Amino acid sequence: MTHPIKKPQCKRDYISRKARDISPSGIRKYFDLLSTIDGAISLGVGEPDFVTPWPMRQAGIMAIEKGFTMYTSNRGIPELREAIARYHKKFYKLNYDLHSEILVTTGSSEALDLAFRAILDPGDEVIMTDPHYVAYPVCVSLTGGVPVPVPTYEKNNFELMPGDVRKKLTPKTKAILMSFPSNPTGAVMPRDLLIEIAKIAVEHDLIVVSDEIYARLTYDTEHTCLASLPGMKDRVILIGGFSKAFAMTGWRVGFTLANADITEAMLKVHQYTMMCAPIMGQLAAVEALKDSNNQEVEGMLAEYDRRRRVIVKGFRDLGLSCFEPKGAFYAFPSIKSTGMTSEEFAEGLLTEEKVAVVPGSVFGKCGQGYVRCCYATSLPEIEEALKRIKKFLDRHRKK
Repeated sequence: MTHPIKKPQCKRDYISRKARDISPSGIRKYFDLLSTIDGAISLGVGEPDFVTPWPMRQAGIMAIEKGFTMYTSNRGIPELREAIARYHKKFYKLNYDLHSEILVTTGSSEALDLAFRAILDPGDEVIMTDPHYVAYPVCVSLTGGVPVPVPTYEKNNFELMPGDVRKKLTPKTKAILMSFPSNPTGAVMPRDLLIEIAKIAVEHDLIVVSDEIYARLTYDTEHTCLASLPGMKDRVILIGGFSKAFAMTGWRVGFTLANADITEAMLKVHQYTMMCAPIMGQLAAVEALKDSNNQEVEGMLAEYDRRRRVIVKGFRDLGLSCFEPKGAFYAFPSIKSTGMTSEEFAEGLLTEEKVAVVPGSVFGKCGQGYVRCCYATSLPEIEEALKRIKKFLDRHRKK
């Protein structure tokens, strides 16, 4: 016989205001709905459909077989910090001290949290793009900071315009959060615009938090590492990781690169909250950064590029305006011509045609009228999804 669980009869509300005010992830909402629908196709969650390449998996297996199951240094194992330093010197001509300027984290999500906890006091303002990744304003707000969105537009390739940034500056502005290649739009900032953003940071003595988790995933263009611009290394907190380019989402390994003072501040928070990233994941990440595995990454990138071209053409053939993404693995088509809101479109498409996309509105006000579609899924599924979307549009498009 089972007994019903009784809720405690508490007189006060024990949930903190900060926790109460957090909205559930709009991405996860559709992922959870998807799991209840047989035969559904997901263009929703931003996760590679590739299995982690074998050399990385083998390194993780060997770690367990050798009994490497213990804590590591809070900063991360020296071999991984050395590999991260070599990588950034090779690709961006940056020199980071592995003893004082590199911190290995439990994914880039923890890195982002540490960055804001280290630099923000209550009331400090952080400028960020709109649309933006769903976690950004929440991470800022949880520290007592104030997110300040700056609109970006399809007509400007969803690039962050320096003039628009200047309009949002106040005496309380502490940092600019940059995230290019962008989730959800797939935009990439050209070097000349990044130089202008860097000038603003120097003029107003701002920190720049640069989330470059998609840095290796660019198409027909080159990624400019913000910290590599003149005078920017010491004022940039560079965030990276292994989840996206190396298909290592479940391994939970990320990193920060920053000056010694900021790194020390992040380390103190990290010591008390996470302690260290999983050792098996760290050893797999060392393997990921070896030159011999570049071919694995390039192979995945080439396949994403092929899918990118198919999905963009597919949306345009359906009569939907679709910005051509230059990085990451997301398409961000406009559905304004349907007369539906982003939420109506996403919910209707999932219910009627069993295709999951994410409403653009969950990424900020400027995302309304768009949906995010992840093309990190197989080409046959993308092609089938496009057929189903056509049926949905034929049924609902304004006459």
